[in-house]
Amino acid sequence: MSTDLEETASTTSWCCASCGICQVDDIKLKKCAACKSIRYCSVTCQREHRPQHKADCKKRVAELRDEILFRQPESSHLGDCPICLLPLSLDVQKSPMQSCCSKVICNGCMVASILHKGGKNYACPFCRHEYSKDDKTETDVNVMKRIEVNDPVAIRESAIRHGKSSDLGTAMEYFKKAAALGDAEAHYQLGMSYTIGRGVERDAKKEKYHMEEAAIDGHPVARDAVGVMEMRMGNEDRAVKHFIIAATLGHDGAMDGLRQGHALGRVRKEDVDIALVAYQAAVDATKSTQRDLAETYLAEFEEFLEMS
Repeated sequence: MSTDLEETASTTSWCCASCGICQVDDIKLKKCAACKSIRYCSVTCQREHRPQHKADCKKRVAELRDEILFRQPESSHLGDCPICLLPLSLDVQKSPMQSCCSKVICNGCMVASILHKGGKNYACPFCRHEYSKDDKTETDVNVMKRIEVNDPVAIRESAIRHGKSSDLGTAMEYFKKAAALGDAEAHYQLGMSYTIGRGVERDAKKEKYHMEEAAIDGHPVARDAVGVMEMRMGNEDRAVKHFIIAATLGHDGAMDGLRQGHALGRVRKEDVDIALVAYQAAVDATKSTQRDLAETYLAEFEEFLEMS
């Protein structure tokens, strides 16, 4: 019976959903652009069939969106350090961006490179670009070069700088450009902007869209924010799924939220246990002896500067 149904569905998918004509050499069918589940032979047939298809189309589009939204990312949006190939910490202070090549490199590899050169003539550990003494001017020049070749990281970092200097119009322009190029952090920043109305009008629909796009790309803070949105709308099951995904990426807040949810009887113990194991594994994966030594070195160096 199931084979017959599959054959029928397969045959139907190659026939116009409105008039029933099948695809042949001189007749090409096109999928519904939204749900991609049915086909039409012409725009006229699509328009005539729209009233019948609208509800099913909307439902299928939501299903397709959820399939993407609730897929567990392989890693956070930060990815791995390009030198040691270990996952980058969610603490961005531990992984500075290099203006010369826009690579984000962990402090462990940064410090190792500095010590290897004896602390002189610092060069990027990735592209080996040597920085001059006028670091700020050179950094600005390097960032502009990266922006000119549509580097989304450089564009987003420039947007952040413009935002800090209260040039919100340029900041939003750059955030939107970086987001269009697929930068998860830019999507998150846009989501926050639409949340608080900074540089743009407050817009809940755009806020949700950009937060979801960032979450899909592995941004744990955005994922946690989407979970909070779902919780406020009364969608507890969906919220818990988001919190679990964020926790498995190593997000402290999401893990704490799951524990609190369990204490209130809203989250199952088995879900908390599974998330905790994945959370700890994600956190441990960002640790190494070299990174620990780097943190000690940087702390001692900062203490030295304060005493000088």
